[in-house]
Amino acid sequence: MSAPDGSPVGAERSIGQLFASATTEMSALVHDEIALAKAQLKRDVKRGATSGGAFTAAGAVLVFSLPMLNFALAYGIRTWSDLNMALCFLLSFLANVLIAIGLGLIGVVFMKKAKQSGGAQKTAASMKETASVLQNAKPHPRPELPQDRVPEAIEAVTRSSS
Repeated sequence: MSAPDGSPVGAERSIGQLFASATTEMSALVHDEIALAKAQLKRDVKRGATSGGAFTAAGAVLVFSLPMLNFALAYGIRTWSDLNMALCFLLSFLANVLIAIGLGLIGVVFMKKAKQSGGAQKTAASMKETASVLQNAKPHPRPELPQDRVPEAIEAVTRSSS
């Protein structure tokens, strides 16, 4: 078993190795947060496109169905009832408006979902929080060295083991 930098677990690592490991992990964290932001933005764009598609469909149904459906529905109402022809056309128009309102409501629902998710804003806040934590990070105070481990003795041992 080994640590992320390849050194055996339990072995003491140098400050350089620790710094390299911390830098690698921080870089991975930033890359992961960027990937998360991209994924959330992609989801929000997809919801927005669905909303736009529903609004477009509502408009298309209203515009293209009015001439054909109004005539067919009006003549159908006239055939089934003894109403005035103008009232029959008005009823067929109201039916088309109800369909358009239903499609418009679907568009509103998807638009609200896209606005409420706020995925990109959450990730940006998380990245700012990470940056502020790193800016305020201070090294832990080092304990006092015992008398037999004064810096000169440590330096002498380091030179002799090199």
